[in-house]
Amino acid sequence: MEKPASTRQLKVGRELQKDLAEIIRSKGMAAFGGAMVTVSEVRVSPDLSVAKAFVSIFPSDKAPAVMQALQDNVRALRGELGRKVASQLRIVPEITFLLDTSIDYAERIEALLKQ
Repeated sequence: MEKPASTRQLKVGRELQKDLAEIIRSKGMAAFGGAMVTVSEVRVSPDLSVAKAFVSIFPSDKAPAVMQALQDNVRALRGELGRKVASQLRIVPEITFLLDTSIDYAERIEALLKQ
Protein backbone atom coordinates (compact mmCIF):
# COMPACT_ATOMS: atom_id res chain seq x y z
CA MET A 1 0.00 0.00 0.00
CA GLU A 2 1.24 3.45 -0.90
CA LYS A 3 1.97 5.72 2.03
CA PRO A 4 0.22 9.10 2.07
CA ALA A 5 1.96 12.09 0.56
CA SER A 6 3.80 14.43 2.89
CA THR A 7 2.83 18.07 3.29
CA ARG A 8 5.89 19.07 1.24
CA GLN A 9 4.92 16.70 -1.59
CA LEU A 10 1.41 18.13 -1.64
CA LYS A 11 2.65 21.74 -1.68
CA VAL A 12 5.19 21.07 -4.43
CA GLY A 13 2.55 19.15 -6.39
CA ARG A 14 0.10 22.06 -6.22
CA GLU A 15 2.79 24.55 -7.29
CA LEU A 16 3.84 22.33 -10.21
CA GLN A 17 0.19 21.88 -11.21
CA LYS A 18 -0.35 25.64 -11.27
CA ASP A 19 2.84 26.31 -13.23
CA LEU A 20 2.32 23.46 -15.71
CA ALA A 21 -1.27 24.58 -16.33
CA GLU A 22 -0.04 28.11 -17.02
CA ILE A 23 2.63 26.85 -19.43
CA ILE A 24 0.15 24.65 -21.33
CA ARG A 25 -2.45 27.45 -21.41
CA SER A 26 0.14 29.84 -22.84
CA LYS A 27 0.73 27.43 -25.74
CA GLY A 28 -2.92 27.82 -26.73
CA MET A 29 -5.47 25.32 -27.96
CA ALA A 30 -3.99 25.39 -31.48
CA ALA A 31 -0.85 23.65 -30.23
CA PHE A 32 -3.03 20.69 -29.19
CA GLY A 33 -5.28 20.42 -32.24
CA GLY A 34 -8.03 22.60 -30.79
CA ALA A 35 -8.40 20.50 -27.65
CA MET A 36 -8.70 22.03 -24.21
CA VAL A 37 -6.02 20.62 -21.89
CA THR A 38 -6.35 20.91 -18.12
CA VAL A 39 -3.79 19.78 -15.55
CA SER A 40 -6.06 18.20 -12.94
CA GLU A 41 -3.43 16.95 -10.49
CA VAL A 42 0.31 16.54 -10.05
CA ARG A 43 1.67 13.84 -7.74
CA VAL A 44 5.29 14.12 -6.70
CA SER A 45 7.57 11.30 -5.51
CA PRO A 46 8.92 11.50 -1.93
CA ASP A 47 12.35 12.66 -3.15
CA LEU A 48 10.67 15.26 -5.46
CA SER A 49 12.50 13.87 -8.51
CA VAL A 50 9.48 12.52 -10.40
CA ALA A 51 6.15 14.24 -11.06
CA LYS A 52 3.10 12.50 -12.50
CA ALA A 53 0.92 15.11 -14.17
CA PHE A 54 -2.68 14.04 -14.73
CA VAL A 55 -4.23 15.89 -17.66
CA SER A 56 -7.86 16.10 -18.66
CA ILE A 57 -8.57 16.62 -22.37
CA PHE A 58 -11.76 17.92 -23.96
CA PRO A 59 -13.03 16.67 -26.35
CA SER A 60 -11.86 13.24 -25.26
CA ASP A 61 -11.64 11.89 -28.83
CA LYS A 62 -8.52 14.08 -29.31
CA ALA A 63 -6.84 12.57 -26.24
CA PRO A 64 -4.40 10.23 -28.07
CA ALA A 65 -3.07 13.03 -30.29
CA VAL A 66 -2.76 15.48 -27.39
CA MET A 67 -1.01 12.92 -25.17
CA GLN A 68 1.45 12.25 -27.99
CA ALA A 69 2.08 16.01 -28.39
CA LEU A 70 2.71 16.32 -24.64
CA GLN A 71 5.11 13.36 -24.66
CA ASP A 72 6.95 14.77 -27.69
CA ASN A 73 7.38 18.15 -25.97
CA VAL A 74 8.10 16.93 -22.43
CA ARG A 75 11.70 18.22 -22.50
CA ALA A 76 10.66 21.72 -23.56
CA LEU A 77 7.85 21.77 -20.99
CA ARG A 78 10.24 20.63 -18.25
CA GLY A 79 12.67 23.36 -19.28
CA GLU A 80 9.99 26.05 -19.01
CA LEU A 81 8.87 24.60 -15.69
CA GLY A 82 12.48 24.72 -14.50
CA ARG A 83 12.68 28.43 -15.24
CA LYS A 84 9.50 29.02 -13.21
CA VAL A 85 10.46 26.97 -10.15
CA ALA A 86 14.25 27.44 -10.18
CA SER A 87 14.20 29.59 -7.05
CA GLN A 88 12.00 27.13 -5.14
CA LEU A 89 13.29 23.66 -6.06
CA ARG A 90 16.81 22.31 -6.20
CA ILE A 91 16.00 19.88 -8.99
CA VAL A 92 13.22 20.04 -11.55
CA PRO A 93 11.32 16.74 -11.46
CA GLU A 94 11.03 14.43 -14.45
CA ILE A 95 7.50 14.82 -15.80
CA THR A 96 5.27 11.94 -16.82
CA PHE A 97 1.92 12.82 -18.37
CA LEU A 98 -1.03 10.54 -17.59
CA LEU A 99 -4.56 10.83 -18.89
CA ASP A 100 -7.17 11.73 -16.26
CA THR A 101 -10.32 9.87 -17.28
CA SER A 102 -12.53 11.04 -14.42
CA ILE A 103 -14.52 13.37 -16.72
CA ASP A 104 -15.28 10.51 -19.14
CA TYR A 105 -16.30 8.35 -16.19
CA ALA A 106 -18.63 11.06 -14.86
CA GLU A 107 -20.20 11.54 -18.31
CA ARG A 108 -20.76 7.79 -18.60
CA ILE A 109 -22.43 7.63 -15.18
CA GLU A 110 -24.61 10.63 -16.06
CA ALA A 111 -25.68 8.99 -19.34
CA LEU A 112 -26.56 5.77 -17.48
CA LEU A 113 -28.62 7.70 -14.93
CA LYS A 114 -30.59 9.45 -17.69
CA GLN A 115 -31.65 6.14 -19.25
